[in-house]
Amino acid sequence: MQDAIIKLEDVWKVYHMGRVEVQALRGLSLVIRKGEFVAIMGPSGSGKSTSVNMVGCLDVPSRGRILLDGKDISHLSESALAQIRGKKIGFIFQQFNLIGTLTALENVMLPMAFQDTSLSERKQRAMELLALVGLGDRMHHKPSELSGGQQQRVAIARALANEPEVILADEPTGNLDSQTGKMVMDFLRKLHKEQGTTIIMVTHDAYVARHADRIEHLRDGRIVKTDHQR
Repeated sequence: MQDAIIKLEDVWKVYHMGRVEVQALRGLSLVIRKGEFVAIMGPSGSGKSTSVNMVGCLDVPSRGRILLDGKDISHLSESALAQIRGKKIGFIFQQFNLIGTLTALENVMLPMAFQDTSLSERKQRAMELLALVGLGDRMHHKPSELSGGQQQRVAIARALANEPEVILADEPTGNLDSQTGKMVMDFLRKLHKEQGTTIIMVTHDAYVARHADRIEHLRDGRIVKTDHQR
């Protein structure tokens, strides 16, 4: 398993709501290898959001282990997890999560500021990434001046800012019409194919999941079926 970039071993996540115990994950085991495009698919309440938190180093498990590049990160502090996220993982969210007061260029530059990249480097790379996603002519526009599809492409450029090993896309087409969603998925597929980027995508949409090489079906907090597409 030398090429495993992320490995979840019998991961449980239990939330306590007053006297009620909610088991969001119940022994989730999953291996993501370098260069894979994997979709995690499941209905509402299957544990998709919690699995995103685990895979993306946004939370730690109640029990079980999470290995990133072979290193156990299951019990790291929030600040240590934040450092790992900044360097290793780029996030694309359904809600875009762009900062409304910043231009597209400034939004893409922002993650690099936390990695001590110089201002000139941040600006140059952000311009290159916006050109890559076809928005070189919109870099000085704020999110409110962009369409949903354009905002998501800015979010993709931002996710690529620190040259992460892994892109984690949480319902990346959820707020887009079908044509724009197809364009975003085509770009992610191209990114995976041409640059070998590891992509983990969480979705409830069977059409969107078909873009992945492998689909992991999640139900009741564990993987119940695996489909290999290619």
